[in-house]
Amino acid sequence: MNTRIAGLIFAAILAFGTMGISAIQRAGAAPDATARAVAAAEAFLATLDAQQRAKANPPLNGSTRTVWSNLPTGIEMQVGAKERNGIKLAAVTPAQEKAALALLASTLSRDGYDKVMAIVEADQVLEERMGPKRPATSAIRFGRGEFYLSILGKPSPTDKWMIQFGGHHLAINITLLGRQNLLAPTHTGAQPASYTMAGRTIRPLGDENDKAFALINSLNEQQRKQAILSSDVRNLVLGPGTDGKTIAPEGVPASTFTAAQRGALVELIREWVGILGDAAAAAKMTDIQNGMDRTTFAWAGELENGKGAYFRIHGPTVFIEYAPQGNAPGNTDHIHTIYRDLSNDYGDRSATR
Repeated sequence: MNTRIAGLIFAAILAFGTMGISAIQRAGAAPDATARAVAAAEAFLATLDAQQRAKANPPLNGSTRTVWSNLPTGIEMQVGAKERNGIKLAAVTPAQEKAALALLASTLSRDGYDKVMAIVEADQVLEERMGPKRPATSAIRFGRGEFYLSILGKPSPTDKWMIQFGGHHLAINITLLGRQNLLAPTHTGAQPASYTMAGRTIRPLGDENDKAFALINSLNEQQRKQAILSSDVRNLVLGPGTDGKTIAPEGVPASTFTAAQRGALVELIREWVGILGDAAAAAKMTDIQNGMDRTTFAWAGELENGKGAYFRIHGPTVFIEYAPQGNAPGNTDHIHTIYRDLSNDYGDRSATR
């Protein structure tokens, strides 16, 4: 899907996904983000036959919710991973796909939805580049049809359930519990990191990159010395498959930042948190800012924008990594990122911070 078109039809998709809200309003509940998602989920499930519905709507439990990755379709058997939950877009009708995307749109901000669809489109570009070179015996596939949507548990305005949407370089995990919508853990990535469509250059994670380089270059010598890690980091430390693990904070404390530097860090974090719907993202950003004095910013790699660099943000309720992939230190065309709340992934907050 052209990302410009995706932006233009966002409102129409969102309207489609909220057709059932009038019934919720009659029941006495406000049409908040969770109510919109419930209506959109029920509308999507209603388009499916029994076999499709069984695939698209597995139960929510400790095993099913962790079935997500950044791997391309077809590689699961080779690495011993489970197939993603849900039903892929290539297996549904256009009307069912519209309902699926309406569900996704109901929980995301407009910018967040556009970012997600730009990642999907990047994978379509990759398929068009790699498909002709792929061995006939290969089961690996890229492209927009290889993205899966799943509803874990029963859509509810009060009880916990989840929405998963993902494929190669994308794993959106949204936990809904009452009026709370939570995005952690979520993986965003891109390959290619930049492509041209309809005369426009599209960089799905371009703002994340540019804001991070601006921040590291705004630090004074002492701050930068603290920020730069002693070892070279080339991959995500807490990426897919590391649920429940933690690491010690490293880097420069945000408590040493000037007001401008702190504001720049907040805006960098917002690139991930802001994928979520506006109200939920605003609440999460307030939570993160309340812990800013206990947040660190770490860096590895080049300091010149356009060259490869890894960075990490680690706070009481936020953990973000950005990692260009590949053996070449300067690689910038293949990006992995992770966003977590190590105290509350999947809405499982159990300890007082």
